[in-house]
Amino acid sequence: MLFQTLLIIHVFSIIVWIGGVTFVTTVVFPMMYRTEGSLEKALLFQGVEHRFAFIVKWILAIAFMTGFWLLSLRQGVNVLVEPKGLGIVIMIFAWALYTTVLLSERKVLARIFADPSKIDMNKALKMINAMHWVLLAASYSAVGAGIWFGHSVKP
Repeated sequence: MLFQTLLIIHVFSIIVWIGGVTFVTTVVFPMMYRTEGSLEKALLFQGVEHRFAFIVKWILAIAFMTGFWLLSLRQGVNVLVEPKGLGIVIMIFAWALYTTVLLSERKVLARIFADPSKIDMNKALKMINAMHWVLLAASYSAVGAGIWFGHSVKP
């Protein structure tokens, strides 16, 4: 019962996390490109990113805690050095990459938007959007690896 409950919470957290990244990358960024004026783009970006960053910090913490608990209940950390643990390693990599980006976000954005008069907003958005695509690719790779190794590799 504990394992199933943790798994449900873990999968829901992943759905919110990756769904949010997908939405921001494929819906919000194209909207920002079509928005006229740098100030409007900056305000839209800051509003969405600030709200999503707050939510996803909690989601990433939940994903980490449930993922670690699931790992310790089912297989233990020793599985990470075995071929059947490759899916989990890829999941951990995606989580670590996203968490690193999220925790360094304020510093990076402060540097990008340090001097509002010198910002090429379209160029800044393209750079940030490119990073979102990298995060999205890592996230979907982790999902694919989890399915592949979790449901097709025999112990």
